[in-house]
Amino acid sequence: GRAPIICCTAEILANLALREGADADAGLVVMDEFHYYADPERGWAWQVPLLELTRTQFVLMSATLGDVAWLEQALVRRTGRETAVVASVDRPVPLSFEYVTTPLHETLEELLGTHRAPVYVVHFTQKAAVEQAQALMSVNVCTREEKDAIAELIGDFRFTKGFGVTLSRLVRHGIGVHHAGMLPKYRRLVELLAQAGLLKVVCGTDTLGVGINVPIRTVLFTGLTKYDGVRTRHLKAREFHQIAGRAGRAGYDTAGTVIVQAPEHDVENAKRIAKAGDDPKKLKRVERKKAPDGFVSWGQPTFERLVAAPPETLTSSFKVTHSMLLQVVQRPGSAYEHVRHLLLDNDESRPNQRRLVRKAINIHRALLKAGVVERLSEPDANGRVVRLTVDLQADFALDQPLSPFAVAALELLDRESPTYALDVLSVIEAVLDDPRQILSAQRSKAKGEAVAQMKAEGIEYDERMELLEDVTWPQPLAELLHGSFEVYRGGHPWVADEELSPKSIARDLSERAMTFVEYVGFYSLARSEGLVLRYLADAFKALRRTVPEALRTEEVQDLIAWLGELVRQVDSSLLEEWEALRHPGEIALPVAQPVDETPPPVTANERAFRVLVRNAVFRRVELMALRRWIDLGELDPEFGQDAWETGVRDYFDEHDVLSTGADARGPALFRITVEPGRWVVRQTLDDPRGDHDFVLDATVDLTASDEAGTAVLRVQHVSML
Repeated sequence: GRAPIICCTAEILANLALREGADADAGLVVMDEFHYYADPERGWAWQVPLLELTRTQFVLMSATLGDVAWLEQALVRRTGRETAVVASVDRPVPLSFEYVTTPLHETLEELLGTHRAPVYVVHFTQKAAVEQAQALMSVNVCTREEKDAIAELIGDFRFTKGFGVTLSRLVRHGIGVHHAGMLPKYRRLVELLAQAGLLKVVCGTDTLGVGINVPIRTVLFTGLTKYDGVRTRHLKAREFHQIAGRAGRAGYDTAGTVIVQAPEHDVENAKRIAKAGDDPKKLKRVERKKAPDGFVSWGQPTFERLVAAPPETLTSSFKVTHSMLLQVVQRPGSAYEHVRHLLLDNDESRPNQRRLVRKAINIHRALLKAGVVERLSEPDANGRVVRLTVDLQADFALDQPLSPFAVAALELLDRESPTYALDVLSVIEAVLDDPRQILSAQRSKAKGEAVAQMKAEGIEYDERMELLEDVTWPQPLAELLHGSFEVYRGGHPWVADEELSPKSIARDLSERAMTFVEYVGFYSLARSEGLVLRYLADAFKALRRTVPEALRTEEVQDLIAWLGELVRQVDSSLLEEWEALRHPGEIALPVAQPVDETPPPVTANERAFRVLVRNAVFRRVELMALRRWIDLGELDPEFGQDAWETGVRDYFDEHDVLSTGADARGPALFRITVEPGRWVVRQTLDDPRGDHDFVLDATVDLTASDEAGTAVLRVQHVSML
């Protein structure tokens, strides 16, 4: 905090401004990407420093600010400084704009033939980006020498099953994919190959080029509309120019090209018209293809308007929250005057300001009622007329706001319960942000399974549809968590801004005893595997820093170790960067060159590896319980489907069911014998009579496990003792 230069997010600066006001030690603030001022979620954080740091000099920068006359006047009024506007549409690398009606693959072939690659093909869904990249495999993008250079730079980079296999094939052909749902290591590989000039075409969303300097000579838009979470709409001028501006990078190119591809039905119509030639009769008979149902129309006029239009004028997106008021209360002086200034001097309209004032009054009353703040009969030594009566955690409002609730809720759990460790995980997951794509996939899977079950039970269609309304993603401990949250909120009213969300993703992965790749495949999340991994990494970090030592049983420690190692083996960078931040100077971050994504040996963390082995064994027990010997045969081709079928049938000839509950996966029925180079494993099956007369014997190849990054199991026997 006392460093002469601080690099931080807008939210960090905003909280500093709220706590310290004009007295904050911030002589000069440079805010890049200032167009985020208008962002509905983050805009408040870009505006608060302008309101509170009245003695500070600001440099506000963006390539797409639009008309800023109003902002210039506001800065002069608030800071008393002269304000200069530095505006120019001249680029060091000039851009040319084109609208084309040729099919996309022909457009790309022409760009490659005229040396206007690398080309970034912009899509507005991850699915479209991947599908287009795969469709381009028929185009000869690279020479043999260029493909050899790609292979050399890739080296022994580890591509996992699923999307990794697809990406490996694409990049070796000179085609990249880049979107937020990819694993971080895959995005870095694509960026590295693009920076080396080895990828001629990259298909992606608008994520490439944010914060990195990638040489893109041509930006090719596949459309001029996007779905914004509510509706499909035309791109705004600011969005169009932000994306287009990635073409022609200084230091790489002398010119850049921006091309907009006509809609597919217009491309087809142009082809039919061209085929008719100049014959008026043929032209009259041309049957024009119509736009698909629901298509939001756009064409060359839309393109020309966006090219000519300046970015829209920024509009204020201010808001007031419990945490904002709690920050202000800590500042010397009258909190009422501070808040009055904050709410009436912002850039919102007067009706919106009155709405913010009403909300602030309600928040203040709630804080007083809960005893979190109290009024003073006279100002204290620092001029405060309101003060906090509770100690806020050191990282208040900077991390998971509901972490303190999670700690309180953990005390309600039964430590003797066989599901205690998983229940701890469920409490932590309830305070994490919702990964919507994963939850949607879980709900779809649950509905599919529910429909199959209801059909088997003979339930009629109308009743099935009604019952499906109640089917959602798994929500362990929902009743306990929601009930305790209501009680907690009574004494901590600022959490009313937050949403408690019971869910089961890390727990679901553990209970299903799946590997990361199996889990992604089970829910068809290949395009969102990066999101899955980031969520699991967040769950691991939250477990480590939220669960007090006194509440950590051996099973909880096992769970933490397993989750951390699973994330590390899939993409170690997520945890290495975090560990380097937690222990500055002790851990070296990996360098960008050459490509080296090899994680540490999976067997080095023995506690975590034991859990991985136990999960691998129990995955087979669960499939046995479902009598799915075909799946087991695919899982263990060396052991063979016939051997699995024999073992499963032999078991069910003796017992009616095979238990997969907490006792079945407990330590009493699981044994590991450590031998040189391998582990010998025995899982005793939990039968209803408790005879424990069937076992699953296997070996674990330690060397092969290190190479694969997960437990490599070889089943030996499934038989009666």
